[in-house]
Amino acid sequence: MMLATTDRTQEVYPVIFIDAIRVKVREGTVTNRPIYMALAVTVEGMREIMGIWAGEPGDEEGAKYWLRVLAEIRNRGVKDTLMVVCDGLKGLPESIEAVWPDAQVQTCIIHLLRNSYRYASKRDWDALRRDLKPVYQAASEADARAEFDVLAENWGERYPTIVRLWDTQWATFVPFLAWDIEIRKLVCSTNAIESINARIRRAVNARGHFPTETAAMKCIYMALMALDPTGTGQKRWCIRWKIALHAFETTFPDRLGIDTNR
Repeated sequence: MMLATTDRTQEVYPVIFIDAIRVKVREGTVTNRPIYMALAVTVEGMREIMGIWAGEPGDEEGAKYWLRVLAEIRNRGVKDTLMVVCDGLKGLPESIEAVWPDAQVQTCIIHLLRNSYRYASKRDWDALRRDLKPVYQAASEADARAEFDVLAENWGERYPTIVRLWDTQWATFVPFLAWDIEIRKLVCSTNAIESINARIRRAVNARGHFPTETAAMKCIYMALMALDPTGTGQKRWCIRWKIALHAFETTFPDRLGIDTNR
């Protein structure tokens, strides 16, 4: 099941984020069901929710599922995107390449950080955050590896799972270091999607669990429709967007088809 939340699609978007939130659905037994959301940022810096899709029980989504999801977005007029930021969802990178061959797929640093904190005691989050920040803000892979070695030395004994997590994901993390600093800031920023997820979680948690998948989707849809009624959040985001837009236009020349000097 898919619900579109905007019809104002552009032909090209600088970046699309794909994220998931889990809800409890009671259909016979209570199961954790992923609901996926695609959030796009326009060339003007506006955030648009492209749609929400119900996942399969047990995380059974694969390339066929993601091809259908991305084809729905493309068929609504989205011919290209410069970058898709997503977690390691099975079949998604291959599907992105099939639908938008020129799009760059970037592992979501937000998810990598979130998963790191999941393995740590909350009292260590601040200290862990201070040691992680130099890794993903490093100027080069060599600098990042040096900072990672410091992280491993400081936390490897207490939290070996966190060190293994980054070591395992290193190959997909490293391309992130090649991006312009403004693009990296955007990819790392939790503001784009985390504030939206927080509102959705409040609405979902207030219900506990849902009798059907449709009920869960409607709850999330209504929460999205109630976001930022005054437009203040969008205005703040747009103010910060201009610098990032120049970085995208420099990194991906002629892809957006705009004049950044206007």
